Amino acid sequence: MEMKPRPDLSIVIPLYNEEAVLPALVERLRSFMDRLSPLDAEIILADDHSSDRSPELLKNICRSDARFRYARLAKNSGSHVAILAGLAQARGECAVFLAADLQDPPELILQMLDLWRSGHHVVWAVREERAGISKADLFLANTFYRVLNLLGEVNLPPRGSDFALLDRKVVDALLKSAGSHPSVGGEIARLGFSSAQITYTKEKRAAGGSKWTLKKKLTAFADAFVSFSYAPLRAMSYLGMLFSLLGFMYALVVAVLRLMTRTPVQGWSSLIVVVLVLGGVQMMMLGVLGEYLWRTLEAARQRPIYFLEDTSEVDTAAADKQPRELGRRFGT
Repeated sequence: MEMKPRPDLSIVIPLYNEEAVLPALVERLRSFMDRLSPLDAEIILADDHSSDRSPELLKNICRSDARFRYARLAKNSGSHVAILAGLAQARGECAVFLAADLQDPPELILQMLDLWRSGHHVVWAVREERAGISKADLFLANTFYRVLNLLGEVNLPPRGSDFALLDRKVVDALLKSAGSHPSVGGEIARLGFSSAQITYTKEKRAAGGSKWTLKKKLTAFADAFVSFSYAPLRAMSYLGMLFSLLGFMYALVVAVLRLMTRTPVQGWSSLIVVVLVLGGVQMMMLGVLGEYLWRTLEAARQRPIYFLEDTSEVDTAAADKQPRELGRRFGT
């Protein structure tokens, strides 16, 4: 079979139930790709198992425009997994991932390409301002990145970024090393490739609503924190030493008072409080250990983190060219 030429750029867009925004998204992407000439580009639409009419619309888009490709995950696995699924299909010399809701302007890719050509392997598009977001959500997002940078072993943009350009080397390294509960931004930062940043204002959603529920946000925070930080384990050790020291000190006080005053130390209420506090801390420590052990078990099983249920086009030549471990790891 004749090998298709490798495109210059792959644009990966994860989406879930984005029926309302797809017409505007496709129109804007087509307009942008016309400006890319003479660069050759492809767009991979990674459907995170949408339950609305998105799959049907995506297939029609791919049939009408050969620059678009479609991949549907077998189950809803989250945007980070969908990004990895799209990157596994990408054939470009570099790849960009961005959201489907048009909050990230595709036109910014032109500036990112300039920085990539200057020698940077990763180009982060950092959101300087965010339109259409509540103060509570903004506070939680900024706090997440501050805490992860402070206690984790990665260095992410302080205001966060879910829009980035990756060199082919970075894409291949990311696909080989991503964990069973991936946090794409942290995984990229952990690789250590040279990076640059540009800032932009994150726009309001073009249509529809956010799919990031509180549960998904908490899960993403736990996945990123456990994957890139050992601080909870160290904190457990420090707490254990602190409570042991306090226990020995209190035992010494009880012994001294007993010997000097010949009266027993009273305080059943305080004893119960101490027991309950220590019991709660111990249960919390077991929960933290369980989070790390569960992820260790998932990694040891070496199961693919997703499977593709449907694609618009299977490029067998490109698939054969990929390292064999990628196919086993990512279920493609």
